[in-house]
Amino acid sequence: MKDIARAAQKLGVTVVTCFLGSPIWAYWYSFPQTTREMVDAGFRRIKELWTPIFDVYDQCGVKLALEVHPTEIAFDYYSTQRLLDELEWRPTLGLNFDPSHLVWQGVNPAIFLRDFAERIYHVHMKDVKVTLDGRAGILGSHIDFGDTLRGWNFVSLGHGDVDFDGIIRELNQMGYDGPLSVEWEDSGMERAFGATEAFEFTKKINFSPSVVSFDAALKVD
Repeated sequence: MKDIARAAQKLGVTVVTCFLGSPIWAYWYSFPQTTREMVDAGFRRIKELWTPIFDVYDQCGVKLALEVHPTEIAFDYYSTQRLLDELEWRPTLGLNFDPSHLVWQGVNPAIFLRDFAERIYHVHMKDVKVTLDGRAGILGSHIDFGDTLRGWNFVSLGHGDVDFDGIIRELNQMGYDGPLSVEWEDSGMERAFGATEAFEFTKKINFSPSVVSFDAALKVD
C-alpha cells in the first residue's frame, strides 16, 4: 500500500480507492456475545496498522478513499462515523461513495452524502434492486448473485432502487467535481450491452448545478 502511494505520486494520481479490512467483521451479529472491548480493540487495530501507511500517503500528497462496504471496518453509516472519529478525522482518509451497498442495508445514500460531504473523495455509480417478497431475506440466503430468488441483486444503472437524481443533486450541492466511476455488476444482463447502457445513463444523469435561481428573472432590483 505504501508503494501504491509512491506510484500514484509519480503518475499524478491524487486519490486511491481502497479497502482497509476488518478484524471484527466476523462479529457483526454480536452472537456469541461480542463485548464492547472486542469492538474497541478492532478499531484500535485498524488505526495501528494503517497509521504508518497514512503517513506515506501524506508525504506523497495522495489521499485514500475507503469504500464503505460489508466485510470492512466501516460498512454503514455509524461504523463510518466511528472509524473517522477513531482516526480523529485525519484528512488522509476519505470515502469512496457507493450507494448500492447502502441501499440494500436500508441506509439513505443522500443523507450519507450530506453528512460526510467533506470526506467524499471518489464516487462509484452502481445500482441495486431490493426485492424482499416475504420469502427472500436481506442476507442473501447463500443464493448466487443474479438469481431472482435473492432478496437483493446488483443491477445495471437505472434498473434498481438507487435514486441517482438525488445523488447528483447532493454531489452538486457539496461541490464534488471528481469522477463518476461506473462499477458494473449485473449477473442477469449481458455485459457489453450493460456497460454501454450504464455509460449512456451516467452521461445523461450527470447534470451541472444551476448558476441562477429559477425565479431570478422575477426579482426587482
